[in-house]
Amino acid sequence: QVQLVESGGGLVQAGGSLRLSCAASGRIFSIKVVGWYRQAPGKQRELVATITAPGTTNYADSVKGRFTISRDSALNKNTVYLQMNSLKPEDTAVYFCNARMDDYFGTNYWGKGTLVTVSS
Repeated sequence: QVQLVESGGGLVQAGGSLRLSCAASGRIFSIKVVGWYRQAPGKQRELVATITAPGTTNYADSVKGRFTISRDSALNKNTVYLQMNSLKPEDTAVYFCNARMDDYFGTNYWGKGTLVTVSS
């Protein structure tokens, strides 16, 4: 089992920045990929960025050049960050952290989300 807790959301003006954190606990050494997803009102959940255990990153086209996913460099590597710069009103959404495990089924765990609101 893995528990994920997001933090760092809030209200920011367009052009501003926020840093989201995803703190993981439990079987963290079995996590294969950690991702940030977001869901805007009335829309489907979409991928924002991912980082693999070795550190490879991937971004949605809509956030490339503005968002950066990273993880802490401590030995336990249990926190993943999403630095969001040049925020736009269309970035407004609930942001969720996801962990996909390295087991046979690719088990997924989700956090409860953190709300980001970007005002124009």
